[in-house]
Amino acid sequence: MNVPDTLYEALGGEAAIRKLVDRFYDLMATQPEFVAIRILHPPDMSGSRDKLFWFLCGWMGGPNHFIERFGHPRLRARHLPFSIGIVERDQWLACMFMAMDQCEVPQDLRLQLDQSFTATADWMRNQAPQPQA
Repeated sequence: MNVPDTLYEALGGEAAIRKLVDRFYDLMATQPEFVAIRILHPPDMSGSRDKLFWFLCGWMGGPNHFIERFGHPRLRARHLPFSIGIVERDQWLACMFMAMDQCEVPQDLRLQLDQSFTATADWMRNQAPQPQA
């Protein structure tokens, strides 16, 4: 039995990652519960789709398409111009989790991806939590 070496292989390579990214952005564009992250993107999200696709390919252990085009991802630095707090983090995660559900990402991969996406999304926050009234 051949066991995949990377998340990229286990998920199904570029075709599966493109499907996931496209579903993610389709949900973001159409579901009202994701409005806080939708407004952080330009009206035409095709560039955002490509960048996330290129990034995820490399992040999951596949080709480094993003690095070849833009250099080191510097994720947090690239996102500093955008206000990312708990609401935006939670919406991004909910949108990605919904996309993974709809793309039927296998459960064993989901656990690993859920943990990795959650840690990364939390690290991207650049706004302090608002005090409770």
